[in-house]
Amino acid sequence: MPSKNNDWKSRLGVVYSTNPDFSFETEENEESPTLPKEKQKLRVGIERKNRGGKVVTVVQGFKGQECDLKELGKLLKTRCGVGGAVKDGEIIIQGEWKERLVELLRTNGYTDTK
Repeated sequence: MPSKNNDWKSRLGVVYSTNPDFSFETEENEESPTLPKEKQKLRVGIERKNRGGKVVTVVQGFKGQECDLKELGKLLKTRCGVGGAVKDGEIIIQGEWKERLVELLRTNGYTDTK
């Protein structure tokens, strides 16, 4: 009788094994806990390449869970009144907002921000 936790969708791409003792195990990546605000080393920079000629401000260096990063990204986008995205551990804000973002991060407790 197959176990209820044996979901076939999580095994797509696995090669068949003839080993009778084989059991499929998935690696669950646990996110590290979010560092306190004063220990975060955030770097704010401006990028123009690979953006179709548009200028964006990128915040890098956030250590922690994805939900906390998205929350910070939402706060920054709202305070600047512009659009943006949170991808690959970076917050991307449309436009040139470097000084404003550094100021906002410092007032929110992110002391090690450049």
